[in-house]
Amino acid sequence: MSLYPAPFERLVEQLSKLPGVGSKSAQRMAFYFLRLSDQEAEAFASAITEAKRRVRRCEKCQNLTDQEVCPICASPKRDKRVICVVSEPRDVIALERSREYNGLYHVLHGVISPLRHMGPEDITARELLARLDGTVEEVIMATNPDTEGEATAMYLSRLIKPLGIKVTRIAYGIPVGSNLEFADDATLFRALEGRREI
Repeated sequence: MSLYPAPFERLVEQLSKLPGVGSKSAQRMAFYFLRLSDQEAEAFASAITEAKRRVRRCEKCQNLTDQEVCPICASPKRDKRVICVVSEPRDVIALERSREYNGLYHVLHGVISPLRHMGPEDITARELLARLDGTVEEVIMATNPDTEGEATAMYLSRLIKPLGIKVTRIAYGIPVGSNLEFADDATLFRALEGRREI
């Protein structure tokens, strides 16, 4: 027998399906929602419904947008000769924050991961290859430096290189402000491997 009403339990159950949210956090959120005014609760529910209804993938880069083509792909100021391949839409936001990259993006919406039953057909590799129409000179692989990210970058590289397009990988190394003594062996190896002249 539950201590809470069935609608509350259903809300907790749905909230606990969110990534990184356990049952305790879901309960806290459910109590928070119950304290909202009717207007605030309606606004919250409406925001979810509207985002679900209106947000879609850009027909070019697969990033999230509410238009057919996202603002980055539509911008005449972006360098159309370079495409940076990322795993998720949040990676685009991270790279844009740096204000150093001015090319286009391609969002895979995942990585190749046999353990999670994600194969090449489950990412937007086909859509990426369709974009390589002769105007693209370089594809930058910016997937995460873990096993799945590396495997995905290598898989895509093998498909792209025969087309005569330069394929590069983002460099990894020591984060700014950290100490060498705290870096792991793999990070130090990558930092040395990706060194450049100053």
